[in-house]
Amino acid sequence: MTERLLELLRERSFAKKRVILASGKESDFFIDCKQTVLLAEGHALVGAALHDRLARLDPAPVAVAGVALGGCPLASAVAVVSFQRGAPLDAIYVRKGAKDHGSARRIEGDTHLAKGSRVVVVEDVVTTGGSTLDAIGCLREAGYAVDAVVALVDRREGGADAIREAGLAFEALYGREDFLGDPA
Repeated sequence: MTERLLELLRERSFAKKRVILASGKESDFFIDCKQTVLLAEGHALVGAALHDRLARLDPAPVAVAGVALGGCPLASAVAVVSFQRGAPLDAIYVRKGAKDHGSARRIEGDTHLAKGSRVVVVEDVVTTGGSTLDAIGCLREAGYAVDAVVALVDRREGGADAIREAGLAFEALYGREDFLGDPA
């Protein structure tokens, strides 16, 4: 399952080209996981692979939070697979900023969760960890217990270290070396 997911990520999501990342850093490669994750097959594979990782966490989370935009389909995929496997984890989404209309919420889907509920953050690609840590701060401010992050891809550019230095567990299904062959 994870081999097929990696194959799809290499085929559909990876490009060797110069880009400016969300962190503002320039890079010579780009991984747009949405191009894989939003395929029906990709959605099923990523949901199963991430759920398998989350199932090992102790204590178990009650929800999985996706950081907008790339983490949102991951959280939804995990929620579907978890329900199908008989151990439901609800999905919630964390926006980069509060909406300026409607509910003006920054977190979506959490109104039924009790304060103190354990939530695990899922991310598509981690570079510096900045947006992940920002989302974790938002979740903690809302009263949720967050102590782990599971990413699809770690670019190996300091994000994992920043997340761990903040006192959180961090795991990634794949790393830079799975796409470039070098560990960084």
